[in-house]
Amino acid sequence: MARAGQRKCLNCNELFDPDARNQDRQHYCAKPDCRHASKAASHAAWLAKPANSSYFCGPVHITRVQAWRAAHPGYSRSKPVKRPAPKALQDCSVSQVNDSIEETCIRTEIPEPSAAPALQDIWNASGPILAGLVAHLFDLTLQEDIDTTTRRLVQLGSDLINRSHYENRQTSAAPCAATPGT
Repeated sequence: MARAGQRKCLNCNELFDPDARNQDRQHYCAKPDCRHASKAASHAAWLAKPANSSYFCGPVHITRVQAWRAAHPGYSRSKPVKRPAPKALQDCSVSQVNDSIEETCIRTEIPEPSAAPALQDIWNASGPILAGLVAHLFDLTLQEDIDTTTRRLVQLGSDLINRSHYENRQTSAAPCAATPGT
């Protein structure tokens, strides 16, 4: 049952409340399909008028369009205009080269923990940045995979610092005896 002021849509036949500013002329509801039907109906009604049957036809309009096309030669959908690549909003970052560390005979080995520490303990200082970097570089999403990769990277770092796994103690002791002041 229709309430006062409601109208039946000409497309979907459902009741709707017309807009108060356009109440006399609104015959279609606001659904997308009904709006398309309204546009098609109004276009057909416009074309049905005899005055509009030859709208934009004739030599005057042809010469106007030809003059505009001659003035705008690059304006065509078939030929896209090539535009220069946009400039970067930031300067290129210059990578910083670390200074080489002087070799000395005195090395302190990092004690290896008896049990593997928790992931949160390893990342205590730099948590989200390191986790995001590892996840991004290795394309990981699961915390277990990030944990395994981080532990491997920590072990590699410890091995590089200590060089105990890759360096024979006898070859490292020979340069120490040759250095003055020892």
